[in-house]
Formats: sequence, C-alpha cells, structure tokens
Amino acid sequence: MKKLIAYAASECQPFFTSGGLADVIGSLPKSIINTSNDYDIIVFLPLYKSLNKDFINKFDLLYNLKIKLSWRNLECNIYSYTLNNIKYYFIDNEYYFQRDKLYGYFDDVERFAFFSKACIEFILKEKLNIDIIHCHDWQTGMLLVYLSTIYYHEKLFFNTKRIFTIHNIEYQGIYSFDSDILENVFGIDHHDGYLLEYNGQVNIMKGAMECANIVSTVSPSYALEIKTSQYAHNLEYEVNRVYDEGKLFGILNGIDYEFYNPILDKSLFNNYDFNSIDRKVLNKEELQKLLGLNVNKDIPLYGMVTRLVWHKGLEILKRALPDLLKEDLQLVLLGTGDSYYENFLKEMENRFPTKLKVILAFNQDLSRKIYSGIDFFIMPSESEPCGLSQMIASRYGAIPLVRETGGLKDSIRDFSLSNGNGFTFSTNSEKDFIGMVKRSIHLFKSDDLNKCIKDVMQKDFSWQTSAKEYIKLYSKLIK
Repeated sequence: MKKLIAYAASECQPFFTSGGLADVIGSLPKSIINTSNDYDIIVFLPLYKSLNKDFINKFDLLYNLKIKLSWRNLECNIYSYTLNNIKYYFIDNEYYFQRDKLYGYFDDVERFAFFSKACIEFILKEKLNIDIIHCHDWQTGMLLVYLSTIYYHEKLFFNTKRIFTIHNIEYQGIYSFDSDILENVFGIDHHDGYLLEYNGQVNIMKGAMECANIVSTVSPSYALEIKTSQYAHNLEYEVNRVYDEGKLFGILNGIDYEFYNPILDKSLFNNYDFNSIDRKVLNKEELQKLLGLNVNKDIPLYGMVTRLVWHKGLEILKRALPDLLKEDLQLVLLGTGDSYYENFLKEMENRFPTKLKVILAFNQDLSRKIYSGIDFFIMPSESEPCGLSQMIASRYGAIPLVRETGGLKDSIRDFSLSNGNGFTFSTNSEKDFIGMVKRSIHLFKSDDLNKCIKDVMQKDFSWQTSAKEYIKLYSKLIK
C-alpha cells in the first residue's frame, strides 16, 4: 500500500512564484512519485490573487468551511486541481490571500496561521491517513505547532511523522512574545508558548523545528553553516540542539529539466542543446540587440539574475564593479531589491552605458533570454542556502562564477579541480572576485571554451538524485 505524504508550502510553480521555493515545490513532489511507486503526494497551497492566468477557473470547489482561529470564525473555500499525478489543494480566503503580493503584510503571521489550521481541518474532514507531513519555511511552521498543541489528541495524526525544511533561515517568522499573539492570533494556550519562544520573542521557525521529527535544509554545506552565528541569524542554538539530536539533514535541491530546457524553451530566440551550442551565439547577439549593447559575439557577456540584497553578494559586486568594468566585457543584470543597490547600479550603468545594462524588474521571460544569451553567470553570494540560478545557468550553457558557500559550494567545482564545472572563489575580497572573472576571460579567448560549455551543460542537476535522498529520509521516518 502506498504511503501518503502531504506537502504544505506558501508558493509553487506553475501557479505562483516569488523565488526558489516555488521551483522546489513545483518539482520535488513530481520527482518523488516518478522515482518511487511507494508514495502518493498531495500539496496544500494558499490561493493567491496572483494565480497564473492559465489556471483561472480550472479548479474544482470541494468545500466551504468555517475555520476557527482564536475568536475568529473565518470563511474558507478549498479547491482542488490535479497536475502531473499530484493533487493540489488550494486554501482560499478573500481577505487574507486576495492581495497584490504573496508576502510582506503586517498580518502575515495571522494569514499563515489561518492557512496552517485550514490544512489540518481539511485533513480531518477528509479523514486522510497522512504518513508524513512535510512543511516548508516559516509560513507553514504553525501547522506543526498546531499538531503538537490544539490537535495533539486527534487520533488521525498519532502515527503521522513530521518534516520541516528550511529554505532560508534568514526568514524565521519573528514577532513580539505576549499572550495576545498566542491566544488572540494563534488560538493556543499560553502554557504552550515555550514551543514558540526564542530569545524573548515568538519564532515560528523555532517552533516548527521543535515539533518536527526531522529538520532538513537545501544543501549539505548549508546544514553545517547554520550551526554558526555567521549564518544562523541568531537561531544557532536551536539548530545545534536539532543537530545534536540527529535530526538535521542537508539535501541539495535540483531543477526541473522539463521546465528549464533550452531545446524547447519558447522564451529563447533560438533553441539549442549541448550538441548544438553553435546556435547559442545567436541568442547572445539577439540579447545584445534587445538590451542596446554593442552586438559583438567576440566580447564576453556576463549576466546576473538576482534579488538586489546584501546576502546575494551585492556588496562584493559594488566594490568590484568600477574595476571590473574596465575589462573588455559586457554585463547585464536583472532583478529588484534594496533601493540602495538599485540606485548604485543605475548610476554605474550611466557611467558605463556600453558595458552595463541594468533592468530593475522581475521578468521570467527575460531571465530565460539572459541565461541563454550570456557566456558566464555571476553569483557572488555571501550566503546561499542552495541556489538554483547556478544550476539553471549551467543547463543553458552559461558557465557559473560563484562564491564557495552553501549550495554553491556543493554544486560548482572550480575548473582547476577534477570534474570542474565553473569558476569559484572563497573569500569576501573583491580582488579575488575580479581575479575569478579574469580567469573566465582567459577561458573565453581559449580553444577550450566550447568543451567547457558542453561539460557544464551535461552536469546533472535534475531532481532525480535529490528525490532519492528525500525518499531515503521518508523511508527512515516511516520505519
């Protein structure tokens, strides 16, 4: 008999996305059931206003429920949709989720507490015998806390195992600790507050870790890094407690090879694979033309698709950029973020208009054109739990240049080593970063470039390996 796994997450491709979490939730369940016949998977998601228009009016309404959240009795419509043999359940409340953005509201804690409770109430109504509940990031953390408090005596969950995955420990769901948030927002007794209390505050990620049987992160190196104060954002004591109990695991993410496929991608000017990389230069020339750069296939073209925030290495880039742009190269950067970095990059674009193009936007179509058109992809992250961009870039034949941290360290090896698939540097020094770029320029001018591009494109970053690791984890839990 197949085991049933329930995922709970706050975003998912192809329905709605703000970052890498959506890619994981859209790919991992499918990869698991394609790898093993032992599991069925269902996925719980909020139903946001920003739902991909391709799915509007395609969901089936299952229930209209009343969800009690403390003193509130809230309307909840639950819809279903099946895609790739995965059953998706969408939690709908017009007040909480019909907003322009996915996150960033004053009442996010209340919104996702409602979502967590609604998932549990639906499972109880359907009498689903869930073998494993797998929650992702702080937005679903209250689901595990509720199972350990309000629903502690529900027999349906007596044998249900619990996994909590940290995709980015920087975002923990931290709020002021008082009886008001415990009883009036969460609806749990103040005696259970110890589960959520950390450093004198409510910390939902800490509560989820406390209530999980296993805590996983999205790369082996990141699992070790977050034991330290440098990376844990003050949560290192809880991380080390989980580690000492043997509950902490790191599994490198993958990417969906159907979703990211240069031979079929409709966003590309010209399609290609590792056997036809001569066609890649056509994408480069069209990208240069689109962005108003000098069309020249003989100048190395670098790219970044990133959030413009400190931990993505923007400070390293800021220090390096004036000297970097003295080199014979072009750089295109796509992303949004801190106004400080946005203003700096636009100022640099004005100073170097023939070498630097900055697009302050979130644009998936343009990102595909950039991956396929550039020669090298830059990712100098100060911290990177896993990183998917270096994998996507590799898939499209853009050689990654990365800083050795987290999942970047686990996925990219320097060409100077055996089985190298990119360029790396390990410090916070802009000189070392520029030195890495100069090495890539040397490669660009050499006869080895096409061989390296082929090697990079054939590096396996599919979900198959990662899915097997998660299956081992699920099997370990169930046994």
